[in-house]
Order: sequence, then structure tokens, then C-alpha cells
Amino acid sequence: MIASVRGPVLALRLDAAVVEVGGVGMLVQATPATLAGLRVGQEARLSTSLVVREDSLTLFGFADADERDVFETVQTVSGIGPRLALAMLAVHTPDGLRAAVTGQDLTSLMKVPGIGRKGAQRIVLELTDRLGAPSGDGTLALPTAADTAPVWREQVVEALVGLGWSAKQAGDVVDEVCADGASAAAADGDVAGVLRAALRRLGRTG
Repeated sequence: MIASVRGPVLALRLDAAVVEVGGVGMLVQATPATLAGLRVGQEARLSTSLVVREDSLTLFGFADADERDVFETVQTVSGIGPRLALAMLAVHTPDGLRAAVTGQDLTSLMKVPGIGRKGAQRIVLELTDRLGAPSGDGTLALPTAADTAPVWREQVVEALVGLGWSAKQAGDVVDEVCADGASAAAADGDVAGVLRAALRRLGRTG
């Protein structure tokens, strides 16, 4: 198993980064929040999980080992594969997921694209004794992207489209979030902060 990678970031795209390790460029799938903390040309260290399929090897990267462990644990639930597990971590922090499971908060779990009420009930049933209790209040300080402020809106919209919403839905909700006071985060280049605010709003209205 490849437990972590460290090296300069060669490229960034909507859903992944290319990290050079020992002269080899490794494609690492990650959440928008994790990718927002990376910069091309700068060194990155990501905890990783390698998913092996008959026709593919896919490497998933995370901000820390706890996030990786939660990613692997949620996949023990029937019907949840790596893509849906990654979407869960795009919407919720690890402690946010723990809080939702221990509190049987089906509404919060259903904010994740692809998870309906039955799926949320199954997650609570199967993960109650596996994820453990949240260590904090269910929130996590987010990485900032100060040098991307001029294009923050496009980045957030693209991230939402990549998670399954239409371009119109994504654009509308970003505008609504900023009108409600999240524009300060955007002005600071906090792409991940605006993204999470948009995901919370979409979860309420979806």
C-alpha cells in the first residue's frame, strides 16, 4: 500500500493533482478542499489510499491520515465505493461525518450527492461503532488560497460541477452564498471556505 506521497506539485486539475515522487509523476485524486491547499511548484505531502481494481490502480490523497482512515472506513458500508466516499469528505470533514453518524443526522448525510435516505440510514447503522466520536465540534479549519482570489468564483463553480451539480445550479448558489456574507472568504482567497458554504446551501435546498 502507498501510505503517503511527498514531492513538488507538477499540475493541478479539478479533481486531482500530479505529485512528483522519485522522478515519477503520480496522479492523486482528492477533494476540492485538499486541492485548494496545493500550489504548482511547491512541495506537498499527502496521506494516500491506493484502490486496486481489475482494470485500474487509483491513488486518493488526503490532508492527513485521519481523513484517509475515514475514507477507507466509510467504504466498508455496502454500496459505498471510493468515489462516493471522496464525495462524503468533500461535503463533510471527518469529525463532521462522525457527528452526523453518532447523532443519526440523516439530513446532513443526505447533503452528499448520491446518498438518499435509505443510504444515510445504512451508513448510520453500519458505521456507528466504527468511526468513533468526533474529537471537536465537527468543523475543521480550511486551507486558504490567497493567490487565487481573482478566479475564486470559477474554481468553486467548477468544483461543484465536478461533484454533480449543473453549471447553472453551481453559479446561482455561489452568488447566493456571497450575497449572504461569504464574500469576505472569497476576497481572502478562501476557495475551500466558499465551497463548503455552497455545499451546505445545496444540501438544504436539494
